[in-house]
Amino acid sequence: MSAGKYILLLCSSFLLIYRGNSQTKSPFNVEFLGDTITINYAQSPYYQLQSPLSEKNIQDFYTKVSSTDCQGMINTITSFKEEQKLDDWLFYQLVRRTAQQICPKAQNYNCYTLYKWFLLTRAGYNAILRISENKLLFYIQSDEMIYNIPFCIIDNKQFICLNYHDYGNDIDFEKEHFSTVNLPVENASKAFTYKVTNLPEFNSKEYVEKDITFNYSQEEYHFHIKVNPEVKKLFTNYPVADYSSHFNIPLSKQTYNSLIPALKDIVGRMNTKNGIDYLMHFTRYAFLYERDTDVFGREKRLSPEETLLYDYSDCEDRAALFFCLVKEIYNLPMIVLVYPKHVSIAIEFEKPIGQTIAYNGKKYSVCEPTPQRRDLPVGKQVASLKSQPYEIAFEYVPVNAVAGNFHKSKD
Repeated sequence: MSAGKYILLLCSSFLLIYRGNSQTKSPFNVEFLGDTITINYAQSPYYQLQSPLSEKNIQDFYTKVSSTDCQGMINTITSFKEEQKLDDWLFYQLVRRTAQQICPKAQNYNCYTLYKWFLLTRAGYNAILRISENKLLFYIQSDEMIYNIPFCIIDNKQFICLNYHDYGNDIDFEKEHFSTVNLPVENASKAFTYKVTNLPEFNSKEYVEKDITFNYSQEEYHFHIKVNPEVKKLFTNYPVADYSSHFNIPLSKQTYNSLIPALKDIVGRMNTKNGIDYLMHFTRYAFLYERDTDVFGREKRLSPEETLLYDYSDCEDRAALFFCLVKEIYNLPMIVLVYPKHVSIAIEFEKPIGQTIAYNGKKYSVCEPTPQRRDLPVGKQVASLKSQPYEIAFEYVPVNAVAGNFHKSKD
């Protein structure tokens, strides 16, 4: 990421009113991706929603905020998005942090939520608000499959709740009635995507070193990798997305450079089967196993880099990391196998190895990246899974893959 500070000139952007009370806002900073975004905030009164929530109060808020010149601020954050090539999820994290500085979440949650909605809609995204007597839910239009989060269909478009976690992921929608606020925003028609295809170049000072050790074939291997704790923050509330989105979240550049070349050097001295076996054992034994419910209290699919960051991970997390390593080092075709209580990977080799899964006319050899009671080699499936139903949740086909084009094994 380029160094420097980004100035967001709010000018007279926001009209903020405390009930009969005024407050001066001095310039503040938003720390994001290792940069400091300095926001010059003009003196202005503070608008606070009255309780209980009502459509009229929200419309009043929007009218007052919209009556000021805020286009400079919108242009700046969207330019930052384009310059840093931020995917929608990362841009939303910038929006969250900006809203937090304008109106702290703990001080006035409803205003904080409304500013997030306002910033996203002014950036062109199709977002709506739904209210009950004392809750304000914020939805974004998305065409993707997102799990364990409330959604609604309006005019044949799917809207997914962005702030359900703020209510403990626990709202009884059968008992509590929500209505949609009638507040259309001009030119706010863009759908939101949860796909993360690029992690920006974080400030190198943000990285810390982590030691990883595991044994393979009676030899101990040590890795000193660089990981960025900021990644944890960016994905704290990232939802359970489909496997194609989850497995394809890339590593950041410095984490990639601290791990992938070292792995390539080691497996480069092996044939493909043994190299895959090495990567399989790396994901099994370099990390401690723990279920999501025990660590996070809920299901959470870690990205490959998060799996490197956290001390504990489960089968989905290891499958995602193994997928990433195989993709980056061998770029072989793969499928994701999802059982009722387990996730695994199968790989298409030049010649099938051991237990295979037939799919689309191809044979994929099972490669188990999670530790089991027995130390399973390539092509060996967990015995208890052989009689269980499964679905193929995602098929990875390399862009340059053609018939007969495989990574050749060494003699």
